[in-house]
Amino acid sequence: MGVFLIWWSLSTLSDNDKIEIQLAFENVHYFWIFISLLLGLFSHLSRAYRWKFLLEPLGYKPRYLNSVFTIFTAYLINLFLPRAGEVARATGISKYEAIPFEKAFGTIVAERIVDVIMLLLIIMIAFFYQFDLLSDLFIKKLPKNPTNTLLFSIVVLGVFIVFYFLIKKSNYQFFKKVRGFIQGLLDGVKSVLRMKKRGYFIAHTFFIWIMYLLMFYTASFSLDATANLSMESVITGFVVGALSIATTNGGLGTYPIGVQRVLHLYGIGLNPALAFGWIMWSAQTFMILLFGGLSLLLIPFYNRKFLKF
Repeated sequence: MGVFLIWWSLSTLSDNDKIEIQLAFENVHYFWIFISLLLGLFSHLSRAYRWKFLLEPLGYKPRYLNSVFTIFTAYLINLFLPRAGEVARATGISKYEAIPFEKAFGTIVAERIVDVIMLLLIIMIAFFYQFDLLSDLFIKKLPKNPTNTLLFSIVVLGVFIVFYFLIKKSNYQFFKKVRGFIQGLLDGVKSVLRMKKRGYFIAHTFFIWIMYLLMFYTASFSLDATANLSMESVITGFVVGALSIATTNGGLGTYPIGVQRVLHLYGIGLNPALAFGWIMWSAQTFMILLFGGLSLLLIPFYNRKFLKF
């Protein structure tokens, strides 16, 4: 889907559009891109440190660098296989820190739940300040006849209930293993409730998302056309960009287009807005490729002194 969107986006550009976008790339103020990436790096390092607060209630204290390496490896894998990165992250920390996979994965699920809550909070703030604009973007595009969606939801719920009772009551070995795996996941998720240093976890969570917002904001100074964005446009652009990342692997194709559409509503020309979307996406992707690749290479060497391969 992402590749198709890239082709579609480029195919709609005229020769003059391409020249204008090329000029935007040639006049990027890279100092601000560097600052943006530095803030993004801080957020990822904070995420690695925050993870320990979820693992401590389960009795595990992983080495910090292993947390950093597995998180960047997860980001790298997610670029190519969406959501596979979380599995790789749990597998990596399980291998190098002897943490059961299901418990590690449960803490990652807990992380994702907290992050979704933070994103919803930012979306609520954006809607509060920009209700008319965002309602045009999202609410009015929802299907007017939700019957099919309702029927689908009922079927899914029915399958879930049947599967739940099979896991809960069945004595077959397969369902026992599934039951044990789910219990491990729940233990990981429940670690949020058993944290002794909950205040530190919350502080790191807010720090991570503030860094995300500042990453978008500082990058806007990299182009003259976007250097005077209002805070409302930054928050709205960030929200749409964050949502676009969830639709394709790493926001491939969707991120630049989503950011373009939002910034254009705030008076930024279509071509500079698209150029900014591509610059922002390219910078983030470059950071993930660089640090994800290094993490993938370095983690076995770092752990040689702790494990025998």
